[in-house]
Amino acid sequence: MDSLIRRLQAFRLGENESSPEDSHKSERGKGITLAQKLISTGTLGAANRGRLLQALYDIGASSRADLARVTGVTRGTIGGIVQPLLDQGVLAEGEVIPPNETGGKPATKLWFSKDARPICAVLLLHDRVSACLVSLEGEVYAQNAVYFPKNVANAADAFRVISTCIEKAVAFGKPILGIGVAVAGMINTETGTIVTVGLAPFLDGFPLETELNRRFGVTVCVDQDTRALLVGDRWFGQGRGRRNFASVYIGETLGGALYLDGHLYRGPAGAGGEIGHTTVDIKGRMCQCGRRGCWETIASSKWLRTEAKVRRLPRPLSLDVSRLLTLADKDVPGARDLIRDYAFNIAVGLANLQQFMGKRDFRCALTASAPLKRHRTGFDIRLYQATVVLE
Repeated sequence: MDSLIRRLQAFRLGENESSPEDSHKSERGKGITLAQKLISTGTLGAANRGRLLQALYDIGASSRADLARVTGVTRGTIGGIVQPLLDQGVLAEGEVIPPNETGGKPATKLWFSKDARPICAVLLLHDRVSACLVSLEGEVYAQNAVYFPKNVANAADAFRVISTCIEKAVAFGKPILGIGVAVAGMINTETGTIVTVGLAPFLDGFPLETELNRRFGVTVCVDQDTRALLVGDRWFGQGRGRRNFASVYIGETLGGALYLDGHLYRGPAGAGGEIGHTTVDIKGRMCQCGRRGCWETIASSKWLRTEAKVRRLPRPLSLDVSRLLTLADKDVPGARDLIRDYAFNIAVGLANLQQFMGKRDFRCALTASAPLKRHRTGFDIRLYQATVVLE
């Protein structure tokens, strides 16, 4: 399984089946760069095993015959892909399916083994780090979170906090399969290095993937938090079984990620897909990125609090969508207008994203930093109404 993980990390499962290095090499010295190359025999098996695991997440526990039908290959091919995963304890055989009226052998459903090594999932924000130990089925065994000290000023001190948090989360007992880190910032995905994290300059340029690999001795994958959110939606959420969709996160910042034609889009070295910094108002406010009128400037939690203060709503500095909807239910002056404007601002960016991805197949998973609880439906209706107006 370790070799599978290493190979999948090398070319990123479900994306271009060519390495970043290969895509920039010229053919035969003629200066020709191929968009895609053939999959080598060394990575073909890992690619097929990864896609079979994704198929199980998409359709649930399945027999070899079912997997053969879904993936379009023979049962013999499925058997060759499945057996190493059984031997390594990643998959296990479970429920026996009796033969149908026409006869034949009984089939056995395959699913993730309860004894498989878990994965450590980490979320790194500018002020805190959270880690949890999770099974291949998505069950959380243990979790831990800690804030950075107020006086932290260098990457070495921050890394001690990060590694200690991980150590406490993985102290559950089972050896881990690997570590996945979602960082709220820009990441060089080819090297696993943090480019920058807003409000946490002490992390800028830190080779997190290398240091975690050295510290824990397992495979490590570091990526942007919104792309990690999209992968979670693809494997477990609204994106399951889809070839095209987007995930948008709205909090102190606004970020998004794209899944296009069956591939997670990262751009060169992870620099692509900055949806929050698409321009929606050329005469708008200055953004922290240095440009004017970015979507983030009118649709983040920061904008919401600023507007709440201007409109004299109560306790504006602690306002989130959930409390704003509560104020609207109580007919607090200005609350309903602010909800309408905020939903419209979010919808402006979603409408652009819809045009980019195509109306017919457009699906978007929207996640807010503050839980909407019982108000979620009401906000969804306002957001839908705003989007319809824009269309």
